[in-house]
Amino acid sequence: MKVQKIILTTSAAALAISAGIAFAQFQKPEDAIKYRQSVFTVMSNSFGKIGAVVKGEVPYNKDEVAKNAAIVAMMSGLPWQAFGPGTEGGKAQSEVWSDGAKFKAASEKMQLAVVDLNKAAQSGDLESIKKAFGTAGAACKGCHDDFRKK
Repeated sequence: MKVQKIILTTSAAALAISAGIAFAQFQKPEDAIKYRQSVFTVMSNSFGKIGAVVKGEVPYNKDEVAKNAAIVAMMSGLPWQAFGPGTEGGKAQSEVWSDGAKFKAASEKMQLAVVDLNKAAQSGDLESIKKAFGTAGAACKGCHDDFRKK
């Protein structure tokens, strides 16, 4: 857990420093919205592939689950730079901007959960993967419930 906090803190610091620079890369608010939606689409696709294994809909393939978990973990740090001032819209509710502290806490919770999922997937233990998938799914759902338009 301590290593995860160090990784998350380091990532958060790097993102905070680069957020101003990254935001400047978005020429229009629509560009930021498309960017974050694209990141979430890729994450959802890979997460869904793991979910199919967890639900028993497809056979367990350690390499495929590990690959998809690594994608989700890597992508989990990307969308936050595209939630800057003036980027309201898309599927995001106004609470993303009006309750930024709660949104940040939810994003960090999700990032930690997918780091745990990635570790479980790399270990290859299906029971650990199922448990970590449930935790990550709950973190994703919590953010969707609070910050995503229905």
